[in-house]
Amino acid sequence: MNAETNIPSLEAIRKTAGKIAPHIIRTPTVPCYGPVLSERFGAGSNVFLKLELFQRSGSFKARGALNNVLGLSTEKLSKGITAFSAGNHAIATAFAAKVVGTNAKVAMPKFANPYRVERCRALGAEIVFAENMMELFDIGERLQRDEGRTLVHPFESPKTFEGTATVGLEICEDVKNLDAVIVPIGGGGLISGIASAVKQLQPGCRVFGVEPKGAQGMSTSLAKGAPIPKVELSSIVDSLSAPLHLPLSYSIIQELVDEVVTVEDGEIIDAMRLMFSDLKLAVEPAGASAIAALLGPLRQKLAGKRVALVICGTNIDMATHAKLVA
Repeated sequence: MNAETNIPSLEAIRKTAGKIAPHIIRTPTVPCYGPVLSERFGAGSNVFLKLELFQRSGSFKARGALNNVLGLSTEKLSKGITAFSAGNHAIATAFAAKVVGTNAKVAMPKFANPYRVERCRALGAEIVFAENMMELFDIGERLQRDEGRTLVHPFESPKTFEGTATVGLEICEDVKNLDAVIVPIGGGGLISGIASAVKQLQPGCRVFGVEPKGAQGMSTSLAKGAPIPKVELSSIVDSLSAPLHLPLSYSIIQELVDEVVTVEDGEIIDAMRLMFSDLKLAVEPAGASAIAALLGPLRQKLAGKRVALVICGTNIDMATHAKLVA
């Protein structure tokens, strides 16, 4: 870890990859096999999909959560762990708790997708519901303070960066000479880790982030020159709707990410529809955002290039997915 920038070293990333390997799936990176999408991306484009939707817990979040809890002392494990999340990180934390033999109490918003709530409960987690996204942070801090639980932060943790960096490590091992990687941004933990790995392994590869226009906190933070303490949220993409941004992840993104673009919710839904019809992949909205970016604001810039897209998650129930893509 670079002490000044919090960028994980390659040594730390590879060590983390070995540590979490027994508990995760090394998800495939495959050429885009959909004929309609391939045509839409443009002639000469070589697009690869990092299928992290097949990860344990249904999203990339398992990597960071595991890296935060593997190696906790017996005393800390006896007090349990906690997290706050719209869903994916809560599921991953419940999964990580089961792996290490502790208990999890997680904060989720009252409007969380019922499928995610049930997945948390099925993994043995106790759930505390919050009225809104900002209250999640308060509940997580209270559980940490009052019950002595270890907080597994969804994005603002060096251990989280090391975990998500293993996604970038795998992409770079699977596909050589990439021109670009497109990564969804919520709080920024995923892109912080991926950019850390990619910029060390393939320095010429550009890293692009994508946010919903209704939750464009990181692009606003970068424009202002500092992480903003409150993001106005009006997007269906709850997994990418972080209510604030924080210094550690912001500093890595500021240093390593080439550009952050935004897409409309409608563009993301169109991408979900295409992924289902053309790839036979049913993803949550966040999982379609990288494709929406390549079909939209990044299409001309990356035409004819070798591009990897991170398909980050699939924690959505059938009824909601059907309603969105119908």
